[in-house]
Amino acid sequence: MRVPRMIAVTLAVLAPVAACSSGGGAASPSKEPQAAPVSASPTPEVKGHPFTGLPYEELKPVLAVKIENTAAGKPQLGLKSADIVYIEQVEAGLTRLMAVFSSKLPPKVGPVRSARISDLHITPQFGKPAFAYSGVQTKMLPFVAEASLFDVGDTRNPGAFFRQPGRYAPYNLFANSRRLLSKAPKASEAKDIGFTFGEAPEGGVPKKSYTVRWPAARFTFAWSETKKQWLIWQDGKKDMAAEGGQLGAPTIVVQYTKTERSQFHDKNQSYTPLVHSVGKGTAIVLRDGKAYKAKWSRESEEEGTTFTTASGEPMNFAPGQVWVALASRKPVIP
Repeated sequence: MRVPRMIAVTLAVLAPVAACSSGGGAASPSKEPQAAPVSASPTPEVKGHPFTGLPYEELKPVLAVKIENTAAGKPQLGLKSADIVYIEQVEAGLTRLMAVFSSKLPPKVGPVRSARISDLHITPQFGKPAFAYSGVQTKMLPFVAEASLFDVGDTRNPGAFFRQPGRYAPYNLFANSRRLLSKAPKASEAKDIGFTFGEAPEGGVPKKSYTVRWPAARFTFAWSETKKQWLIWQDGKKDMAAEGGQLGAPTIVVQYTKTERSQFHDKNQSYTPLVHSVGKGTAIVLRDGKAYKAKWSRESEEEGTTFTTASGEPMNFAPGQVWVALASRKPVIP
């Protein structure tokens, strides 16, 4: 397991200052003691958070929340505070988000929606996180019960959820983040999940934008030199945050995975996709206005996902929030 990159900060040691007598001559050592040397105490190391690469003081519990991602549920609340945001395909070719929080916790988050089987294959890499969602089909209940997570969904933890005025059901269910975590006091703290942060590797193709498509959804990530972020458009519209401003992140990972039918389906008989996030595959990493071809590997559900360059070196991310788009089509960099 890799240890996050550490930055040591060194203090200069102050030299003792020689004392002088009141008459202007040199003071006698026997009569005028010299100032005691100043000893420098060790400076704490500044560590990069395993999810963002940013400095942190302590590792905190992990909370994962399933978030609506269609026009009816926008703008979403709380995504700006997430460390990681996963984009997953669901029924009818649409997408839904799973936001992972640890270093920062927004007061409210939502709209909270129901869980999918792919979520249960992603969460074990975080240990045993708190997982918030707004229900699940009956056939999937045993899978949730056996999963490596603390269930803080609306059935188990109704006091943490509320209906947001000005929105309509089912897109008006929001949650108090602290109340969610209060029901999972033993939730795992953030740990290494395979991400590395630092300087960009050599190469990369300059890109102004990059588009990822699902059967019924389209995301475009456009580089902003001013904000040093990839700003997000969905289905041709700016993806705005309820807190204000357009959503965006310094690093976007387009992780190409095997996606197939699961044993589950919705009430309209549309099958639920199963996204295979364990295994090996290709990826495109967007950072600093460039696109990099990469490889990903995750040996088991309990382990994180490592990203490497074509030559096998770590594919460093830019410090800050990371979006991971779990896509099924092969990458193309024109």
